[in-house]
Amino acid sequence: MAANEQTPLITTVHVVPRQPRYSHSTLRRFCTIALSSTLIVVVVLFLIPINWLPHHTWDDDWDHETRGPLPWSLPYPPKNWPASQGLSYPELQDILLNTPNETKAREWSEYYASGPHLAGKNLTQALWTRERWQEFGVSDSSIATYDVYLNYPLNRRLALLESKSRKAEDPVAGITYDVKYECSMEEDVLEEDPTTGLDDRVPTFHAYSASGNVTAQYVYVNFGTYWDFEDLLKANVSLEGNIAIAKYGRGGRDLKVHMAERLGMAGVVLYSDPQVDGEITEKNGYKPYPDGPARNPSSVQRGSVLFLARAPGDPTTIGYPSKPGVPRQDPGEVMPSIPSVPISYQDALPLLQSLNGYGPAASEFSEHWQGGGLDYLNVSYNIGPSPSSLKLHLFNQQEYVTTPIWNVIGIINGTLADEVVVIGNHRDAWIAGGAGDPNSGSAALNEVIRSFGVALEKGWKPLRTIVFASWDGEEYGLVGSTEWVEEYLPWLSHAAVAYLNVDKSATGQEFWAEASPVLHKAMYEATALVQSPNQTITGQTVRDTWSGHIGVLSTGSDFTAFQDHAGVPSLHMTFRRCSDGPVYHYHSNYDSLNWMDNYGDKGRHYHIALTKILALAAASLIDSPIIPFSAWQYAESLASYIHAIKHKASKKGMSSSMPRQMAFHSLELAVGRLRNAAMRFDDGASLLEKQIKNEHVPWWKRWQKVKLQLEVRKVNNGYKYLERQFLYDNGLDGRTWYKHVVYAPGIYTGYAGTIFPALAEGLEAGNKTAVEKWSNIIEERIDRATAWLSR
Repeated sequence: MAANEQTPLITTVHVVPRQPRYSHSTLRRFCTIALSSTLIVVVVLFLIPINWLPHHTWDDDWDHETRGPLPWSLPYPPKNWPASQGLSYPELQDILLNTPNETKAREWSEYYASGPHLAGKNLTQALWTRERWQEFGVSDSSIATYDVYLNYPLNRRLALLESKSRKAEDPVAGITYDVKYECSMEEDVLEEDPTTGLDDRVPTFHAYSASGNVTAQYVYVNFGTYWDFEDLLKANVSLEGNIAIAKYGRGGRDLKVHMAERLGMAGVVLYSDPQVDGEITEKNGYKPYPDGPARNPSSVQRGSVLFLARAPGDPTTIGYPSKPGVPRQDPGEVMPSIPSVPISYQDALPLLQSLNGYGPAASEFSEHWQGGGLDYLNVSYNIGPSPSSLKLHLFNQQEYVTTPIWNVIGIINGTLADEVVVIGNHRDAWIAGGAGDPNSGSAALNEVIRSFGVALEKGWKPLRTIVFASWDGEEYGLVGSTEWVEEYLPWLSHAAVAYLNVDKSATGQEFWAEASPVLHKAMYEATALVQSPNQTITGQTVRDTWSGHIGVLSTGSDFTAFQDHAGVPSLHMTFRRCSDGPVYHYHSNYDSLNWMDNYGDKGRHYHIALTKILALAAASLIDSPIIPFSAWQYAESLASYIHAIKHKASKKGMSSSMPRQMAFHSLELAVGRLRNAAMRFDDGASLLEKQIKNEHVPWWKRWQKVKLQLEVRKVNNGYKYLERQFLYDNGLDGRTWYKHVVYAPGIYTGYAGTIFPALAEGLEAGNKTAVEKWSNIIEERIDRATAWLSR
């Protein structure tokens, strides 16, 4: 058809195929697709698995790490993971074994023990300690301050009064009393021991004792334990309104005062009887300090009477940190309302001698009343009460203030900011000296830090973060450490792996340790690496000369808040006095540099042995890719505890009358399940550790290394949070600050730790309802631990 204005122009156009813009276009297309695919694979294999790791949840103040590429990712592990950065583990061990030095230990001890450093009055020592740590290489060292409730002595008096006549009218009784004996309330100044004569030496007193002015008859109450008072009540000895005179030992001084208060007594006098000194006494022919190893007759044990079994720390802020402006509680629940004073056995002698012939004699009671160490000085240990013509006048005036205390905190940031090992010692002392308690421990801690500082100089960076702590206020009632734990409880609950404590590093030659069962393994390994100072065969280690027994954590030192409140596995160690060793003058002016130089640890060899054990135990926890815990050991310990509590129940006559579930059968089954889960978990951890050591992942298989790191993290979380499974949020009956169902101080034993405390107290009281309740709670906690390990 012909084209016109109504039809389109139709024609055939021949199009030549478009020429390629570039040569080799097919190759280019292939390369583009291949490179894009490779980039996707890189993202999947490298970036995403890294950021599957759990995100940070702790306070940013503690997180100084370089994070991964995404906001929620963890820090990248070091290039040479699982080894630490800068040094191999054997190189680190070598530094920790060879750096600690006896001369340095004495230098630190000499500084700390040269003057008074009572809690709340030692800021210069806190500043000095921070400066030393910074010099050692721990640049991130600071002071944590708390405003706490403390008391300081103003005046005190203890006098034995005897009525002579009615020649002068007393407005109350119409009787005149003469002073038969005035207690000195002081320790003798010794020419050989300079610190005993300091003008500003600390008076003898009890922390948290009530002020009071009492005149009353008095009663000898043996050691003043719960069972001693029970014996006195059964013997119809009059207690109410009278003053108790008790020996130190067999329980905390706080419980002696608490029991006396509960029974309506008017006051308490405590003294150190040579009975507790074993073989080394004047009675056995040994000369007293400073001329010999026996107790100086004028030595006085100061100390706290805060009811630690109820709660440690500031008694006006139980459960939260004592910061400026916080609300304050009535401290009456944990502080006594009757006065108490400590005296020497030299001052106790006239008081005890004056009781001769009054009331029953201790020899008429059980074996627990026998063995008094002053019988050779005409003391028959009659109970009393003293006659109405013979009374004690006890005057105690204390000043209570809210005042700052100062913890020194040092941090070495590790690759892992959420796995933290805390190492601590307290700095405050009752006296001008304190060469044993606490400053033998302070010297050891300084040497540990100095040793790690040498490693830092050589380029080492720990795998886990380390926190060092020099606590203040420990002597008053674990105040500094408790306030710090309460402040950082959320962070500790998330990040803390373990707490290692040293109080006194060396006051004798016998090694002693207490620990959570998961830490037994680390303790045995560390002691096997350190040469013993008292070798009978060349080359013996501390492990060779030690019995190997690890005790149950008690209380009375700074691990309490970590273990019993926060559920952080804790360890405590010391070289302590043997029964035939020189008497250690606990909390006395004679715990001095002079005593340490002549009787305690002359060459500081035990100081250094303890330093090395502490450093090596810490190193294994800090730098081992797999946390060196043993879940199986925890299960085994629980099994032994249940066996012991069953024995206690049978002695109380409760086992046969209890239902099957109350007769501990269900607890035994629960522990059996935990033991099986723990064995599987430990075996898996051991296999993973071998895999880490033997497997070398090439760079192009980085995803395998990420997978391995995830498996390691899961195992370490299993170990890290195992102890926390035994916390009960509501706390123990009547003392809710204590959260651990397995460990707590005994309500009747104080310093001595009690296993399954609430259950044990129910048995002691014959309370079947409490026994059933706590059997069920403990079983549930054990099953929770089993589920945690089996997840």
